[in-house]
Amino acid sequence: MNTQRLASSPSTVLDAVGAYRAAFTPSKYLARPHVAVSADVVVAETDAKAAELAAGYGPWVRSIRTGQGAIPFPATETVAAQAWTDEDAAIVADRVRTQFTGSPKTVAEGLRRLRDATGADELVITTITHEHADRVRSYELLAGEWGR
Repeated sequence: MNTQRLASSPSTVLDAVGAYRAAFTPSKYLARPHVAVSADVVVAETDAKAAELAAGYGPWVRSIRTGQGAIPFPATETVAAQAWTDEDAAIVADRVRTQFTGSPKTVAEGLRRLRDATGADELVITTITHEHADRVRSYELLAGEWGR
């Protein structure tokens, strides 16, 4: 099986996809490149509610990138009480900047732009929130909008 894979940060996805396609060699298992692009997504009924649910994303990513280990995804009220420095923001800027948050329409439009820009064969969606019910609802809302 052709297992060529490139790891990249979200902000370099176009470069990674281009390099993968350029380096791809067909095999008996895969005749052409197959591109799967991942996206971190939080969908809620409104853009404001999605932003609230996603507020813990920066601190969560920071915990991973600083070697602390992944902390439990913080609740919104916990995030508001945390100290946050410019250095913290810089550590997670690429991830926060490329996260898709908003209403179903807002996120679906963004994901369609991502798909079109990368020529992705599939999108792999991950939703991380403090409450499980909010994750489930995020997927439900996105699925409802995406299927239109």
